[in-house]
This record gives sequence, C-alpha cells and structure tokens, in this order.
Amino acid sequence: MIEDNSRISDRINTEHTNTENSMPLVDGEGSAETAVPDHAPSGDASPDHASSRDASSDHTSTEGSAPDHTSSDGSSLDNTSSEESSSDEKDDSDNSEEEFDLRKEVISWLKSLAFVIAAVLFINNFIIVNAQVPSSSMENTIMPGNRLIGTRFTYWFSEPERGDIVIFHYPLDEKIIYIKRVIGLPGETVRIEDGKIYINDSETPLDEPYLKEEWLVENTGFSYTIPEDCWLVLGDNRNNSADSRYWPKKALETGLVSSIEEGEEKYSFVHSSQIMARAAFRYWGGFKVLTE
Repeated sequence: MIEDNSRISDRINTEHTNTENSMPLVDGEGSAETAVPDHAPSGDASPDHASSRDASSDHTSTEGSAPDHTSSDGSSLDNTSSEESSSDEKDDSDNSEEEFDLRKEVISWLKSLAFVIAAVLFINNFIIVNAQVPSSSMENTIMPGNRLIGTRFTYWFSEPERGDIVIFHYPLDEKIIYIKRVIGLPGETVRIEDGKIYINDSETPLDEPYLKEEWLVENTGFSYTIPEDCWLVLGDNRNNSADSRYWPKKALETGLVSSIEEGEEKYSFVHSSQIMARAAFRYWGGFKVLTE
C-alpha cells in the first residue's frame, strides 16, 4: 500500500513536471489545446517580447523608412535649390534693376539734353543773338572775327536810338545778317556833306568819336527823309562799309527796282521788322561793352 502510494505520488510528480514543460496535449477527439501553466506571466512575457520585437520592427521600419527619410533630406535639397533659385532670381532682379536704372539714367540725360537744346534755341531765337562779325565795316569798334551778344528784348518796349549798334536782316536779302550803327531816326532828315552828318536843319555836325579814320569815300551829296518805322544805318569804318549809302544802287543792279529813285525810297533804310537785336557786348576778341 505504501509502495502503491509512492508510485502514485511519483507519477503525479512526473505529470506535474510534464505540465511545467507546457507541451500541447491531444485529447481523444484530436483537437489541440494549449495548457496554461502556473507561470503564465512568464508566458505572457513572450508575447510582450514579441510585441517588443514588433516594436523594434516598427522602429526599424521608422529608421529604415527610406521614403520618409529621403523626403526629409529631399526637403533640405529642395530648400537649397529654392535658395539657389531665389538667389538667381535676386541676381536677375538686380540686373534688371541695374538695366532699368541705366535706362532711367539715359532717359533722364536725354530729357536734360533736350531741355538744354530747347532752352538754347528759345534763348537764341527770342532773347539774344550770338553773332560773329566777318567784315571790317565796324572797325575799330568791332574787329573782323569778333563774337558778340545782342539782346532782342531791348526793343520789345522801346525803339532803337541814335548811336545804337543794331543787328538786322539785310534789306536786299533778309537771309543775310548785318551789323551797323543807327544814325537817323524815323521822321528825321539826314544830310551828308564833306564827311559830316547833319540832322534836320542843324548846322552842327553829329559828333562821331567812334569813326575809325577820316571819312573820305562816298562822304558827300546824300540826303534822306526817313519814313516812319525806319532807321538810317552806317558803319563805323565809313571808307569800307556797305551801308545805307550803297543799297539803292545795289537794288537797281540786282533788278529789285527799276530806278535809283525807287531804290532810294525802298532800300535806303532798315525797317523795324528787320531789326533783330541791339549789340550788347563783345566777348571774343577782347571783352567790350557796346552800349556806351
């Protein structure tokens, strides 16, 4: 009895040991069941470990996620490319701005140049006359080659006076510009006798300190009655000056008139419409004021 109980006890111990080994058991119907051992928590650790492995897999997958990682790096590359593109665009923008600034600068200079040219033309055509004297007819007041400035505005509100040096269109050909001194005024009678000039009925000759030398050529036998709005002009170098004394004869020679009398009436004087300016000063060939 004791032996039998011992055997039974051994067998129970053996079966308990086999149960601890957790092997699957097969029942009589062939269905498989899993024995749940007493150290189930230890068995639960395996799933947890497996889950941990899964987590490792997830971690591995995360670390090895080439698309995600590549996407992150790609963003950096895209940012770099974007920065380079932005830099290129900035350079292009700077170049465009420089070209635009240069264009604006050129346009500004052209506008300034156009303004200066317009101002010069306006001043030269309406305010002053810049003239060069080619002949010796006004010696010694103005010498050949001298340059001078005439003021147009002088006669806007007044008329030429005796002694003024005037710049005017040549009556026989208004394309030509002359410069002479005013001797006779509108409405006056002027006589030239023996190199002397007499105004109206005066017995005292006109004082002419500006004459270059003694007047010997074409110095007598002239008499003029000056029409309104006209002036008689002569050169300071009376021996060599194509002035009022010669114009009637020249008009006859060129066929502008049919008689010397007609020439004297039409071409002995300068009309107000032909007078351009009063000579103000000489600036080339020695500065000299010409209004004294």
